Amino acid sequence: MAIQRPKGTQDHLPDGSPKLRLDISARAFRHVTDTARTVLERGGAAFIATPIFEEAELVKRGVGGSTDIVRKEMFMVHYFGDHGGYVLRPEGTAGIVRAFIENGLKQLPSPLKLWTHGPMFRAENVQKGRLRQFHQVDYEVLGSADPLVDAEAIWLMVQVVEALGLTGVGVKLGSIGDPEDRDTYNAYLRELFTPHAERLSADSQDRLTRNPMRILDSKSKEDQAIIAELAVKPMLDFLGTDAEAHFAAVRAYLDAWGVAYEVDPSIVRGLDYYRRTAWELHHAHIGAKSALGGGGRYDGLAAQLGGQETPGIGWAFGVERILLAMEQEGLTLPAPDGPVVYLAALDAGQVPSAAQAALSLRSVMRAEFGLKAQKPGNAFREAERRGARYAGLIGSDEAAAGTVAVKNLATGEQVSVKVEALADALTH
Repeated sequence: MAIQRPKGTQDHLPDGSPKLRLDISARAFRHVTDTARTVLERGGAAFIATPIFEEAELVKRGVGGSTDIVRKEMFMVHYFGDHGGYVLRPEGTAGIVRAFIENGLKQLPSPLKLWTHGPMFRAENVQKGRLRQFHQVDYEVLGSADPLVDAEAIWLMVQVVEALGLTGVGVKLGSIGDPEDRDTYNAYLRELFTPHAERLSADSQDRLTRNPMRILDSKSKEDQAIIAELAVKPMLDFLGTDAEAHFAAVRAYLDAWGVAYEVDPSIVRGLDYYRRTAWELHHAHIGAKSALGGGGRYDGLAAQLGGQETPGIGWAFGVERILLAMEQEGLTLPAPDGPVVYLAALDAGQVPSAAQAALSLRSVMRAEFGLKAQKPGNAFREAERRGARYAGLIGSDEAAAGTVAVKNLATGEQVSVKVEALADALTH
């Protein structure tokens, strides 16, 4: 039996592959990341790349030791003689903040906008749109606590998905306040849930002691039923004056810019370094698990990782989730760019000449060549199959004259062009 790919992973395939879907198309993945690059870099973001494995301690501090990601879903990395202290990254933020601290990026103009994309790893139960190796586009801003930065981050996220053609998306916006607001909220939750502790899941019983806000994130249906039964008040009811003013300012910017959003009191972030603004991006047509991604402010993270206090905010979306949403909306990719020219030899002796002519063009255009001699009709059909705009033929007469017979495949016009003038002829 042939070896197959690991469970929860996907191959990204070239155009023309059997049973090709948008979410496994290599060109579709590149389309998403190229679109993100255009939008984010026009907004001043610089690309950064970090390792796909990091110290386990970084992830524990950056994601939270009580989260399901750390407790149940991390992939450990082992090699001969290793102590097993590395993990495959489950998300991008912690690594970027670590790189910011370690490499002295605070010396760059502030606030510093960074973006990246790449694979992330979580040992999740595999289902549609939920993989063990998945891919994210990630945007982070370090160095400012201004609500204008929050609003711009949300605007940029919406701009990326709209540039991809998606229409059925919506922002769910919330705030988790300042640390003292969360302390008050956690005290309220602890008092509310303690009489019902035995009914909670084992995870939520543990969270009741450590961080009651995490109970609200529980995936247990029983826990969610208890939350509904107790009519738990939202975090928004516990915002202090400063956090409330910050939230109002973010909303005012979004309103002024025409960014549609829904205030969602249920959005929480249970870790100590999170602050104020939090949001999720949802799609109406990909089922109950409709979140494409989300973001939030994490002003305490840099200090948690051993650096100086540095305000931060960021977001990420899943590329596979985006592609599923695009497929649901019936969106298609832009036509692929084929070669400008396909060069073919009319006899075996001229194959090297066709290859050399193609190679000489590649500094200015995409050029391909046939590995064997072809009849003119076959050469024209092969050029069309590859998406070329021109076909060039080299036979013994052309070789003797130092020319190429060039056919415009759209118009049918055919001319003889000197080899040294070929690049100019094909670009004008």
